[in-house]
Amino acid sequence: MLKLPGFIDPHVHVREPGQTHKEDWDTVTQAALAGGVTTILAMPNTKPPIFDEATLNLALTAAKQKARCDYAQFLGAGPDNAVGDGSRRPLHEIADKAAGLKMYLDSTFGELRLDDMTLWMPHFINFPKSSPIVLHSESRTMAAGILFAAIYDRPVHIAHVSLKEEILLIKAAKEKGIKVTCEVCPHHLFLTSPSPLTPLPQGEGNHAANPTSPFGRGQGEGRLEVRPRLATQEDVDTLWANMDVIDCFATDHAPHTLEEKDSDNPPPGFPGLETLLPLLLTAVSESRLTIDDIIHKSVINPRKIFHLPEQPETWIEVDEDSKYEIKAANQFTRCGWTPFEGWQVKGRVRRVVLRGEVAFDDGKVLAEKGYGRNVRA
Repeated sequence: MLKLPGFIDPHVHVREPGQTHKEDWDTVTQAALAGGVTTILAMPNTKPPIFDEATLNLALTAAKQKARCDYAQFLGAGPDNAVGDGSRRPLHEIADKAAGLKMYLDSTFGELRLDDMTLWMPHFINFPKSSPIVLHSESRTMAAGILFAAIYDRPVHIAHVSLKEEILLIKAAKEKGIKVTCEVCPHHLFLTSPSPLTPLPQGEGNHAANPTSPFGRGQGEGRLEVRPRLATQEDVDTLWANMDVIDCFATDHAPHTLEEKDSDNPPPGFPGLETLLPLLLTAVSESRLTIDDIIHKSVINPRKIFHLPEQPETWIEVDEDSKYEIKAANQFTRCGWTPFEGWQVKGRVRRVVLRGEVAFDDGKVLAEKGYGRNVRA
C-alpha cells in the first residue's frame, strides 16, 4: 500500500443551501473521503449565496451537522458587501471565520455579480491580506486580477486555469514577483474540446484504453458543459509542459443531476472528488507526474496558500497497482454520473484515517455525520 497524507481540495461546490437534490454536506464529504480528500473548501455560489455573516452561519450550521471530513466555507464578494451598511458587518470583520474570499470576475448572477472593476477595489483594499482571495477569472479578466494583485500588493489565487495564455501569463507574473498562485482541474488536464472522444496522445495506459466517449454516446452535448470550457489540445499540452507553474490540483467538484445535464439548458460543471486521485496516479504510472508532484499540489501547497492547520494522525492508504474502470454507480456523489465513466485507471483508495479514526475502509464510509471539523473554528 502507498501511504499518503490526506488530500486538500480547495475548490468544491457543496450545493447546500438551496440545491441539495444535487449534493449536500453529507454526500459531498462522503465522496471526498472515498477520493482520499480529508479537507474541502466550499464555494459560496449557493442559493442563497454565502455573502454575509447570516448566510455564512447558515452554511456552517449545515456543515457542522452533516460533514464527515474537515472543511471551511468561502465568502462571496458582491457589489455592496465589502463595507458594512448598518444591517450587516463588512466581510473583513468575519474573514477569520471563512476559508477566504471568492471573487467572480466573469459572468455570474445575483448578489455575487461584479459588473465592473470599481466594484473589485474595496474588496482588495479591505479584505485582510492574511486571508486568501480566490479569483474566478478567465483570459483577460485573469490578467486584470493579476494587475490588481500587483497594485494592492496582496496575494491572489487563480481558480481552474485552462488556457495556454493563462498559464504563460501566470508564469511571467511569478517571475516578476507578483503574488499569484494557481490551480488546475483534472478535467482540464485529461479532456479536450470540442469533444473528448479522441484520446490524448501521451501515454499508453488510460487514454488508449478509452475508445468510447466518457460522456456516453447518444446523450447530447450537455455533459461537456463546464466553466471554464474544455480547451484545445495545444492548451492541454501547455498546462502539462508548465506543471512547475501550477501550485494546486483542485477538482472544482460541481455536481448536477443527469436530468439537468441532458436537458435543453444544461448547467456547467462536473463532479470530480472521487476521480481526482486515480487520474493523477494513472498519470504517475505513465511517467507524466511523480508522487512528489501530487503531494506538493494536493497537500503542501494548498495548506500553505490557504493557511490551513495540519491534520494530526491523518493519512490515506492507496493500492497503487489496482486497475479498474471508473463507474458512477460505485460513487458516493449524489449527482449520479461522472465525465470519466468507463475510463481505465490505476490506483484505488483503500483506507482513510482522519484524526486517528478510520473514516473510510474498502469502499465504506465509516465517519459519522458531524465528525468533520471546521478548520477555521
